[in-house]
Amino acid sequence: MSLDGKVAIVTGSGRGLGLAYAQELARQGASVVINDVDAATAAEAVASIEAAGGKAVAVVAPVGSTETAQLLVSTAVDTYGRLDILVTNAGVLRDTVLWKMSDDDFDTVIGVHLRGTFTCVREAATYMRANEIAGRIICIGSPTGQRGNFGQTNYAAAKAGIVGMVRTWALELKKAGITANVVVPVAATAMTATVPYFAAAVEADTAGEPMPAFYRHDLGFGTADDVSGLIAYLASDEASGVTGQAIGVGGDRLQLWSHPEPVVTAYHDGGWDVEALQDEFPALIGEHQQSVGERFPALPEELQRPRP
Repeated sequence: MSLDGKVAIVTGSGRGLGLAYAQELARQGASVVINDVDAATAAEAVASIEAAGGKAVAVVAPVGSTETAQLLVSTAVDTYGRLDILVTNAGVLRDTVLWKMSDDDFDTVIGVHLRGTFTCVREAATYMRANEIAGRIICIGSPTGQRGNFGQTNYAAAKAGIVGMVRTWALELKKAGITANVVVPVAATAMTATVPYFAAAVEADTAGEPMPAFYRHDLGFGTADDVSGLIAYLASDEASGVTGQAIGVGGDRLQLWSHPEPVVTAYHDGGWDVEALQDEFPALIGEHQQSVGERFPALPEELQRPRP
């Protein structure tokens, strides 16, 4: 597999997962547009790619506005002559429970994750269609968008919305040969570093040691580099037949998330009035009610750490 001659934009790629994606795309031969809100961070990311023999340029701007989306695409085209790949990774967190979440908490997360994904994909897809490029759109989701998570109304809404948009784009862009997919990463980040459940994994990663098998295999939790291979594969010509999918990856595990499907179907002549629901709903739904949130297996004793 090679991405030689391809040009990629990776939003939010100054550090963490986004940087790992950008570095892997460059390692496979793509020229990369780095994006971050901090100039020094973006410059370091560019330098890391160039030091490894790759090509990169930085755009320092917050994702969300049409203007930033236009700047990202124009930078790719003006610098490298084309655009083939877009990875929408930029995001922020404003975690708090529903009754404490402010309008700004909600709007900020939706603006970067959801609106930022929309504006960047719209700009990239418009360019790709106009120039007959069979491009690759790769949007970053989250298990929170699939199952919910306490204190993340805004983030869950954004990530679930991204999956809905990608399914729609897969239909709209199919004729142009442009694929659109969601990657759902499960990896060590600044956020998971503060969670006691992941402490032993973070300790190992920080020390440059392999994560315990429990995390990598049983939990499907690993490093940023464990995710970047899937990003590069979906960006390649070999993945031309993969579109509209939500694919989870972490540690040693790869998962294909299903599209929502009904788990119970029932009929009632004349329709479902209140009386019919009172009589039949509990028995119909009962054990089929869907769980919410992620359920983690119990930590083996040797991996347990005291809470700070």
